[in-house]
Amino acid sequence: MRRRLGVSDAVVIGLGSMIGAGVFVALGPAADAAGSGLLIALALAASVAYCNATSSARLAARYPRSGGAYVYGRERLGDFWGYLAGWSFVVGKTASCAAMALTVGAYLWPGQERAVAVAAVVALTAVNYAGVQKSARLTRVVVAVVLAVLAAVVIAALTSPGADAARVRIGSDADAAGVVQAAGLLFFAFAGYARVATLGEEVRDPARTIPRAIPIALGITLAVYALVAVAVLTVLGPGGLADATAPLADAVRAAGAGWLVPVVRAGAAVAALGSLLALILGVSRTTLAMARDRHLPHVLAAVHPRFGVPHRAELAVGAVVAVLATTTDVRGAIGFSSFGVLAYYAIANASAWTLTSAEGRPNRLVPAVGLAGCAVLAFALPLSTVISGVAVLVLGAAVFALRRAVSGRSRH
Repeated sequence: MRRRLGVSDAVVIGLGSMIGAGVFVALGPAADAAGSGLLIALALAASVAYCNATSSARLAARYPRSGGAYVYGRERLGDFWGYLAGWSFVVGKTASCAAMALTVGAYLWPGQERAVAVAAVVALTAVNYAGVQKSARLTRVVVAVVLAVLAAVVIAALTSPGADAARVRIGSDADAAGVVQAAGLLFFAFAGYARVATLGEEVRDPARTIPRAIPIALGITLAVYALVAVAVLTVLGPGGLADATAPLADAVRAAGAGWLVPVVRAGAAVAALGSLLALILGVSRTTLAMARDRHLPHVLAAVHPRFGVPHRAELAVGAVVAVLATTTDVRGAIGFSSFGVLAYYAIANASAWTLTSAEGRPNRLVPAVGLAGCAVLAFALPLSTVISGVAVLVLGAAVFALRRAVSGRSRH
């Protein structure tokens, strides 16, 4: 595959993966869990994300190949852990794709969410099929539009006569369990930074580009999320935010800027499209890496001779997401995705722990905190999500064991 992406392209792909998902989808449920401790939860999620980003950047610089933690786990911990990371990523992020597609439908055409979701998946799969460079260009436009909408929301809320800084204060309703659960939900919004690492074969000078792009994208996203969260809290308060089905639209309406509501709805749809675009890109690259090693059907390992993309993997991912978009709901998909992605990053941190100083190992505290943080956030999610997440990991382990047993018998 051709290396065509520079630092700015990689940062924009990371931003396109993150900005939008948290602001338009996760803030409400997180406020419901954390109450007035929402900003603490945001800081906790960002801290775990920083550790994961640092570990991922060091590993991606050492192993600049498609696949992310699937490759790192295999190289540092063994075949099984690499496989489990890839399994967690593909399953979790495929669910996330469905959530983003349904979000597009909910904002663009309420009542016809599923039809719009399928159309969005088909359109963006076609964009990715035509080549990653075109995807990066389109993502630039998406990020610019979303940032403009979020800036308008922040200004409208903070300059409103109804804004009250007291609503941002932490009260007695904030308890540790709720804050940690909210951090797990908000982590969903930060998970896009390592999308850059899954593009290892398409980035120019990966040893320099990837470690620079990941923390830049994460830092910009955290700053945007913090501004938006503070602005929305000043006009809605924790209770109003928890009850809001469309938090940003409700915030501008409460701020007396009702004319902004259609703009926010359009911005939400564009944000979800941007996330969906980058998600399909990342999942297809991990599918490619697993197919090359025959953990998934080898037919998916083909790279298009003209466009230089894993076209069969992209078509397969698009088809599965389209099916999920007709059968699942947004909240269930988000919770399931969070658990799978946290499992993926736990393996990435464990892999980073094994790096030597000569291999660019980060401070040992970074992967240790990242691994522990991923485990805590994953098991703090709602019980139904934890049960289904663990069941899927066990299923993946069983598939791996069965494949090993069959291949072992065939050799004899």
